[in-house]
Amino acid sequence: MYCGGQGIYVYYLAKALHNLGHEVHVMSGPPYPSVPDGVKLHQLEGLNLYETQALSSLKNPFRIFDPINFYEIVATHVGMFPEILTFSMRAYFKLKEIMRTERIDVVHDNQTLGYGLLLMKTLGVPVVATIHHPIPIDMRADLAQARKFSSKFRRIIFYSFIIMQHIVSQRMDRVVTVSDISAEDAISIFRVPRSKVRVVHNGIDTEVFKKIDGVHKEPNNILMVGNTEDRKKGVIYLLQAMQILKNDTDVKLTIVDRKGDHTKYAPKLVHEYGLEDRVTFTGRLTTEELVRHYCAAEIAVTASLYEGFGLPCAEAMSCGTPVIATQAGALPEIVGKDGAGILVPPEDPVALAQAIKQLLADSSLRQRMGEMARKRIEQAFSWDGAARMTLEVYKEVA
Repeated sequence: MYCGGQGIYVYYLAKALHNLGHEVHVMSGPPYPSVPDGVKLHQLEGLNLYETQALSSLKNPFRIFDPINFYEIVATHVGMFPEILTFSMRAYFKLKEIMRTERIDVVHDNQTLGYGLLLMKTLGVPVVATIHHPIPIDMRADLAQARKFSSKFRRIIFYSFIIMQHIVSQRMDRVVTVSDISAEDAISIFRVPRSKVRVVHNGIDTEVFKKIDGVHKEPNNILMVGNTEDRKKGVIYLLQAMQILKNDTDVKLTIVDRKGDHTKYAPKLVHEYGLEDRVTFTGRLTTEELVRHYCAAEIAVTASLYEGFGLPCAEAMSCGTPVIATQAGALPEIVGKDGAGILVPPEDPVALAQAIKQLLADSSLRQRMGEMARKRIEQAFSWDGAARMTLEVYKEVA
């Protein structure tokens, strides 16, 4: 569940479905996740080449010549991202094996949208897919921020799997989206028939993401949580806002993201904008450490160009931390219109800087906003509610 929003989605939805009395199986490639008690994990082979560039997961070197493995190796080395297709094929063969001894009523795909799902439908089991947001949105953001033709070309090759996702998404029995805006985008971008789309908002674990007694606010500290290598997270605009503020506002930025070779884009921008003394990267955190960071921040900022839901924004709100978010994707659905946060235009560092300055200067506003944010999350976003709505989708097709 530490790989990002989709990993969190699998963990909490599986847990909530199990708590409602259902038998849940999870199929995953490496790195293998921890699953909730009572949920069965099926570990699928996967080379994980995009992450490691090594074949260490293959205990038998002759497994290189397995057709799926061989395709994954060749495709990765020419710049493609084949894991979506290869995972879906491995999942299909694993499902055939499971169905020899287990009754499976519904298969729920977490935005793989690989051709293997179409093969699963031939086994007589309905297939539902969650689309957090259509991936062409990521490609547009990457291409917009790529400065060289060679960089743009590499990104086009990388995203070649989008054609497959178009074809597969249209043929699912139902498509679950996690927000109203992602539903509209799935319909308009992937051409999914509107009659097949159901909106089920994500939940937040309010027993975990909450205020911690004894954790005090760090003055003028703002927080961003997200993968800064993902161009649509908008870190460039947050850092530009920090550059605007640095001469007249004593503001510090903490970024919760990986360190080292996996994170190059944001550190390069920090150096370019002369913000080394104002920006800190935490590296990976446990959930407990993350909650403490949310609670210690004066403000949490989500500067994204698009979010299918926006878990970091909702988690910060659940901790009672005031948020500044962009009017992008589902973020207005999360923040709402009742003063639980401030919304600014995306790709606008000036507006972002003004909002940060305004909120840092008004402690009473921060207090009111944090209280309203927590209340909104408690009322609108629970995993139990998400699981019950997801079950209704299963019942439509089972």
